Amino acid sequence: MNMRIIDRSNIPAGARVFLRADFNVAVQDGKVVDDFRIRKTLPTLDFLKGQGANVVMTSHIESAVKTDAKPSLRPIADALNGLGFPCQFVETIEEAAAMSAAQKLGFILLENIRNYPGETSNDPAFAARLAALGDVYVNDAFSVSHRAHASIVGVPKLLPHYAGFQLALEVKNLSRAFDPSHPFLFILGGAKFDTKLPLVQKFLGKADDIFVGGALANDLFKAEGKEVGQSTVSPSKIDFGALLSDKKIMLPADVVVLEAGEQKALEPDAIPKDGKVLDAGPKTVAELGAKIQAAKFILWNGPLGNYENGYKEPTHELARLIASATKNGVESIVGGGDTLAAIAELKQSGGESLEDSFTFVSTGGGAMLDFLAQGTLPGIEALND
Repeated sequence: MNMRIIDRSNIPAGARVFLRADFNVAVQDGKVVDDFRIRKTLPTLDFLKGQGANVVMTSHIESAVKTDAKPSLRPIADALNGLGFPCQFVETIEEAAAMSAAQKLGFILLENIRNYPGETSNDPAFAARLAALGDVYVNDAFSVSHRAHASIVGVPKLLPHYAGFQLALEVKNLSRAFDPSHPFLFILGGAKFDTKLPLVQKFLGKADDIFVGGALANDLFKAEGKEVGQSTVSPSKIDFGALLSDKKIMLPADVVVLEAGEQKALEPDAIPKDGKVLDAGPKTVAELGAKIQAAKFILWNGPLGNYENGYKEPTHELARLIASATKNGVESIVGGGDTLAAIAELKQSGGESLEDSFTFVSTGGGAMLDFLAQGTLPGIEALND
């Protein structure tokens, strides 16, 4: 890749910079409750601050709860101020332009970029409005760089463009999965097999074992002719023949099933018609533990169960097992929304976060999966010379 990273030669002192960050973080009652992505952007912000740059930055933000009110980046401005990066919050592009013209250095945070229809449609005129906010463009939003949006692919066509430090780290570390140490264990959970099948197919030629869990496993159980009851399955018709015959594919040995209000661990061929698979069972976690102990490289994305609805312990235990293996020299790369949530909830015995117990924790969910499947993303291509 010809992607250039920010340094003192391309971001001179006092530069006007338009920064696309990813501050799409959890907010409750007007307060940031998970600042992981914010913290990962701080090295780029610190560099720009040291250069005396005049920075207009923006991001999208989504609400975990469906509401008519549009989610706001204002709490992120408060969080940045608390982290030692004073920034002024503005609601419109016009306000950002006026404030940027009035100041010589500092940070301005522009409100939720997806409030503008031109963002998601990648409207050239809208991209030009954003480009006018800086003389240099920096993308440090890996986790949204799989979207061909104006602030991701439109603006770099109009300005000298560079990668921020976190985006560069994502590319460097995720690329390690393309030439891994062996045995290589790939653990994939979550749902929506129609979007993840290309990734599984690609890594069949690279991994020694691919564990498929979460709702994804239900699709394979169904394809094997097993009863899956009321369990979540992909709506699309997919030919799983090649996966079912491949010995590298590993499925849950048992699953937690809800039937008539009662939860029980059952083998996959014992799921009743009125039952619903909600999580991995203890045998599955034990089998994964043995594979983790034998591995030298582990790639993990996605929970083992219905994490959002409280089925967490097997996923938590998986995180602990991988963290422990990493301390013993195993290389581990993890990512995905619920994966990050699980890690954030766990603490080590000393009370420290488990976050630093992995070789690399990606900020990406869909972007991580797309990069692993394709080796690039639209936002990365836009930064290539």
